[in-house]
Amino acid sequence: MTPLPLNCSQPPSAAAQSAVGAPARRRETHGRGHQRPARWGLGRHLAALLFAAAALPWASAGAENLQGLGAINFPTSESGAAQEHFLRGVTILHSFGWKQARQEFQAAQREAPDFAMAHWGEALCYNHPLIAERDTETPKAVLKRLGETPEERLAKAPTERERGFLSAVEALVFGEGDTLARRRAYAAQMRALYEAHPEDDEVAAFYALALLMSAGPADQGHRANVLAGAIALKLLARNPQHPGAAHYTIHAFDDPIHAPLALSAADVFAGIAEKVSHARHMPSHIYIQRGMWDQVSASNQSAYDAAVDLWEPGDSVGDMAHALDWGQYGDLQRGDEERARLWIERMEGMVDKAAGQAFAIAILPQVKARLAIETESGQTWPITEDSVATELLATGIGAARNGDIALAAQAAQRLGELAEEAAAKDGDRSYYIRDSRALQIMHGEVAALVAIAEGDTDGGLALLREGVEIAESMRPPNGAPRPLKPVHELYGEALLEAGRAEDALAMFEQSLLRTPNRPLSLRGLARAHAALGAAPAARATYERLADGWRERDTAWGAEAQGYLAAGAE
Repeated sequence: MTPLPLNCSQPPSAAAQSAVGAPARRRETHGRGHQRPARWGLGRHLAALLFAAAALPWASAGAENLQGLGAINFPTSESGAAQEHFLRGVTILHSFGWKQARQEFQAAQREAPDFAMAHWGEALCYNHPLIAERDTETPKAVLKRLGETPEERLAKAPTERERGFLSAVEALVFGEGDTLARRRAYAAQMRALYEAHPEDDEVAAFYALALLMSAGPADQGHRANVLAGAIALKLLARNPQHPGAAHYTIHAFDDPIHAPLALSAADVFAGIAEKVSHARHMPSHIYIQRGMWDQVSASNQSAYDAAVDLWEPGDSVGDMAHALDWGQYGDLQRGDEERARLWIERMEGMVDKAAGQAFAIAILPQVKARLAIETESGQTWPITEDSVATELLATGIGAARNGDIALAAQAAQRLGELAEEAAAKDGDRSYYIRDSRALQIMHGEVAALVAIAEGDTDGGLALLREGVEIAESMRPPNGAPRPLKPVHELYGEALLEAGRAEDALAMFEQSLLRTPNRPLSLRGLARAHAALGAAPAARATYERLADGWRERDTAWGAEAQGYLAAGAE
């Protein structure tokens, strides 16, 4: 692979600083071609004040700019080529560019075999810090190359600060207890280092990330999330080119309530670390929370392009698959079915590259199922022992609406079995927790549609209400909906069909708080207003649908135009 260019002489441009320092001009795009001023709450004003500090001439003093990767200030006891590789590795690590970062840390070790911080950095490159661990052995092997015992390893860290970093990663890799216990031990060590060096950019960045990774499931770690975000925002104000500051701000505020605080970070992160696929993808975490569908599509197209450029035979296809998954969701919300199908074609072409990588292979039926659900095509698939949950959900919904109750019941039964199997394995306590609750909701969604189709409307609605309760016990929504059909939206649709328009209205309003600017929830809201005889509110919502997707040929846009035309007669 061609080495990435190193350029330590280019500070942030005046134009870039001016753009960051002038957020009041920011506008959000909703749908296609429709813009309206961003809603500014107290959080956005606070973020704007912090970002304005970035325009001061001292904001990034001392930081070395690695062109296309960001700018960090991380002095160590090493110098020369080893330090250059180390700096590049840390900068990429902040953007979760695992393979690229590993290569740089290993190059630093070749230059200086006893460089403790190069081993520290590589040890952090084998597990995503916000999901369950997948490789606990390789980080141990990396650190043991430095020395067999903790004492031997720490002896090679010549400064108190470097020993602090190394002690923290020792607790993470060799500590006692499960993943969360070790992550909390790591965070405790990083907190002590942060208290000793409160103005050290890299201590601050890694402490912010430590807070996130040790908080447990995001629905339980609100205080840690906000503290991490506050530290990251302060760092981003001090150095507006710091990739970790922007990245960890996005993760800290990745929920519908706090997302406005991270919008400015989302706007700049892809430009800070444009050579890393994950950095190009990350802004879409916030754009989805704001219903900014054009930006969701563009971010993930850019991330996909970067992942394709970096991929080599034998590599993980995770970055490509992740961008495909989220990009397709954004395009479906834009009403661009053609591009949504293009993502499927790309995924089909990627299966051979996946070489048995379960996560990537599972994305193919998922993107096909999402297309069927979002376009309400009613498409179904034969049910086998190998049918995945997303495919079963789409089949169940489609079959119920097509009148094939036997097939829908079969899908519900299989989903129930999968949910029980997953519940027996529950135990993930990571930030982006994956447990059986999403499967429980999917089972309830299909079982509810079967019950309603068989005449048990009250029983079906009760199942959907249970699904809503489960969903609200989970972390706040982030990314593409999980399950693929948001249960609040489906419950609202079922309530409306049952003649309970007022209850449906409340459910669609709640759905839009959780998944802002989602067109099918907007359509449901408009229908509920119309059913209640609230013509002005129905008209306003249909106008939003008609204007926001004016350039797209969509079913919801046609419905909106029809309603508005009828009202004008």
